[in-house]
Amino acid sequence: MPLHSPITVSRRVLLGGTLACAGLAAFGHQRRARAASGLLNVSYDPTRELYHEINPAFSEDRGRVQGHDAIIVRTSNGGSGAQARSVLEGAPADVVTLGLARDIDMLAQHGLLAADWQKRLPHNSTPFTSTIVFLVRKGNPKAILNWPDLVRPGIQVVTPNPKTSGGARWNYLAAWGWALRQPGGNETAARLYLKALFSHVPVLDAGARGATNSFVQRGMGDVLIAWENEALLAAKDLGPDNFDVVVPKLTILAEPPVALVDRNIHIHGTEAAAQAYLNFLYSRQAQKIGASHYFRPVDPTVAVENTERFPAVATFDISSLGGWKSVQKTHFAAGGIFDQIYSADN
Repeated sequence: MPLHSPITVSRRVLLGGTLACAGLAAFGHQRRARAASGLLNVSYDPTRELYHEINPAFSEDRGRVQGHDAIIVRTSNGGSGAQARSVLEGAPADVVTLGLARDIDMLAQHGLLAADWQKRLPHNSTPFTSTIVFLVRKGNPKAILNWPDLVRPGIQVVTPNPKTSGGARWNYLAAWGWALRQPGGNETAARLYLKALFSHVPVLDAGARGATNSFVQRGMGDVLIAWENEALLAAKDLGPDNFDVVVPKLTILAEPPVALVDRNIHIHGTEAAAQAYLNFLYSRQAQKIGASHYFRPVDPTVAVENTERFPAVATFDISSLGGWKSVQKTHFAAGGIFDQIYSADN
């Protein structure tokens, strides 16, 4: 995914003797320059508007309020899985704010950050949460109210590709968890439901924002399965006269986490600034910004202030499905359940 404002980090070969001293001095200068000039946040699709507002708010807070040097934060967006792979392949992220913990675990497995990264910040390093809902055409002409309605004859469903999109995996797992919890629910029943569901999906976009654009701008489908924040953005801001949000009776609690990329911040000399940035996400100011962009705040005071925007909903979490390590292997690895049910229909 191309960066909005690419940052190039040069590498120098440090030679012995006098050249080594000069090289070390130059390297130190590069670290200080990078630390003063900016941070790169590699993020997932639905956070574009969120960080467009949070980034300058952080810069102002750090400069005017805390008295530090001004710092610019740039954000790159794309499908969560694709973004994680871009960091693994060399994108110079100082922080990652991705759609699911599994994508950051992959970076940890390759030594880019500590394995216990989720213990470094409150709420398992998740400053905002969301859930999975349905976006339908205004007036809900197809009467789509709950998961069984998505597999009725004639219904076209829009959802992105679980192979590339973190949001898509949450969508898939919301449907899977719902099916398991129905009377007589078991893995066989859940497989049959997911197989039927994906037979109603005409095309799989790479990311959550691409799927939203397909539904909202291109007019594809009767229902979009989406992050709550994406659905509310479309219904309230992009097309208030065109769409309605439907909350299913049971859905999943989506927890998109954040983390420092240890290897990169050491190279860039951005340790302090990157940590301050992630800490800022938990501040009252950032929590209010998150709520204004339809992400559920973890700050209890800000949450109470937004109860009308975020009604109570029955949810289950990823741990009830075995956790991301188990889910990834069972459902999304090559030859997993998603491959089995999707290849069967396509």
